[in-house]
Amino acid sequence: MADLNLTVSAGPHRRVHCPVSTIVEAPEGRLVVTMTGSGERVPCQARREGGGLRVSWIVEDLAAGETARYELDFGGGETADGVVLSQKEDEVEVFIGGKHFTSYRFGADLVRPHLYPVVGPYGDGVTRRLIREGEGDHHHHRSIWISHGEVNGFDNWSEAPGHGRTVHREFDALESGPVLGRVVAKGVWVGTEGWKGHGGSDALVEERAEFTFYHTPQEVRMIDLHLTLTALNMDVLFGDTKEGGLASVRLEESMEVRAGQGGQIENATGGINEDETWGKQAAWCDYSGPVNGKRVGVAIMDHPDSFRHPTYWHVRNYGLMTANPFGLSHFYNDPKRRGYHVLSPGESLVGIYRFYIHTGDAAEGQVRERYHDFAHPPKVEVG
Repeated sequence: MADLNLTVSAGPHRRVHCPVSTIVEAPEGRLVVTMTGSGERVPCQARREGGGLRVSWIVEDLAAGETARYELDFGGGETADGVVLSQKEDEVEVFIGGKHFTSYRFGADLVRPHLYPVVGPYGDGVTRRLIREGEGDHHHHRSIWISHGEVNGFDNWSEAPGHGRTVHREFDALESGPVLGRVVAKGVWVGTEGWKGHGGSDALVEERAEFTFYHTPQEVRMIDLHLTLTALNMDVLFGDTKEGGLASVRLEESMEVRAGQGGQIENATGGINEDETWGKQAAWCDYSGPVNGKRVGVAIMDHPDSFRHPTYWHVRNYGLMTANPFGLSHFYNDPKRRGYHVLSPGESLVGIYRFYIHTGDAAEGQVRERYHDFAHPPKVEVG
């Protein structure tokens, strides 16, 4: 006899490799759960959240309008880890199904933490290799990262003289499991000098970045970013500049539109390439192109609960794609359209994004359909 029955309703969308979670009441201390669906064991994962237990699993394929039923039992044997985190001195390695997928790099020598490499569906990196100043354009575009170019007058986007920094402080959580892995990192945005003391008088913003990595088949990889930026000791002005991105990626060079090898940008409204996507609002934006002869893509999806959804996109034919909700005067080419935002001490803004890495272009990768898995997930009933 199952302890709980769970019903997932797909709603109007087909669900494919779709992460699902719900909070259930559970006996104190029971963190291990087992789940069955259609008579088969389903990998699931649980952690304490508030007064309940958050249970997570992945719906592999559920047709629109259909339901799936699961039986949940407290206790039982452990299942094999699907996502394993390994902490080193200055990075956390992320393995999915035993293969290295990415690393969260946070060393004190870095201007900002970032994810690198990011391994795509065919085993090749889909983000540009890290370069040094003088090696190529925009050396501060570091794979997948978070930053903004005007924060109380400090430049926390570039690495030009006088730039600001994001200093890693600590991890709130490092979680491995059969369904997902989580890296919850806390740091501080500082001005030109504050980094030397790990955030002094010019410590501006606390960054809490929660990255979730899912155990999916290799043809699909997902990274969820739940970002919270909180003003510390003073009012903080996020300036109106195109140079920034709360969720940013620089793609592998062969994928760039300018490379002339078939690279393509596409957004949720059907815009194609930089002329039709740069500075435009859209719920998602996708960048695809060839890597070692095989086409792959990376989409960034903007959740409806994100700050200023649907976000604006600073996306370029040279391989940059960022969600930037601030640079309105640039995007509209109108100095009267101001996109700045001020946080008072203790106030926060939240950005929620999914990096969706897939085979093919946006159509083959089903980005439009998969966006609904993120923004409008299936309903879960507990009974």
